[in-house]
Amino acid sequence: MSEATTASEKTLMVLEAAMTHDRFSEIVAAVDLPKATVHRILATLVERDFVRVTSGGVHVPGPRILALAGIAYDRVDVSSIVQPYVDDLVRRVQCTVHVGVRSGDEVIYLVRTDSDKPYRMPSRVGAAIPLHSSAIGKTILAQLDDDAIVRFVNRAGLERRTARTLTTLEALQAEIADIRRDGYAFDREENVPGVVCIGAAIRDHTGHCNYGLSISTLALEHTEDQLVAMSGDLLKTASDITHALGGAAR
Repeated sequence: MSEATTASEKTLMVLEAAMTHDRFSEIVAAVDLPKATVHRILATLVERDFVRVTSGGVHVPGPRILALAGIAYDRVDVSSIVQPYVDDLVRRVQCTVHVGVRSGDEVIYLVRTDSDKPYRMPSRVGAAIPLHSSAIGKTILAQLDDDAIVRFVNRAGLERRTARTLTTLEALQAEIADIRRDGYAFDREENVPGVVCIGAAIRDHTGHCNYGLSISTLALEHTEDQLVAMSGDLLKTASDITHALGGAAR
């Protein structure tokens, strides 16, 4: 630990460690500070209700930090947070980029940003599309366990949106296996004829995948291999947005 570490930095380090580790010894090891220093800081955090210690000696979030977390969450504007990352991705790939959020068995577009191309995608913020026929939706489905995917299909069905939509459980399961292997999903003209997409998952502060990011273009302009060539930028941006939302990439 650097001698230049300030008292404020030490307090923040101990608070973060107390939120992610149970025992005093684990907190000390995580922050690499003297035990006496950690004990003193923890005592203050407990006194101020930022940390609570259970009867079993486990450190858990206190009422004050829970209240602050709730206030912070209510003030989160996901669209504003992700927009700079979306704009940067659009500049790099020169295609339309979407961010969507799961709502039941559909994806709702939160953000859509176009490139300078003379055409526009047939999508709009607020539009709802099925999970199974979109790149964002499929990458969200791929984070679920196999039983949950079966329940989704039994509940929602697999509506045929175009001639290329996946309409059987077996076809969807096979594609989900590819998504889990590669880290990204395709929409091969499955939602709108002539439009193709590549999508990746975004995790929020809960660790769940309720959001997704996609690059959309015309099938006449980009081949699937060209979309794959964009996957590095896509996955990096999805990881950056996950971090910005307080999530952790897997």
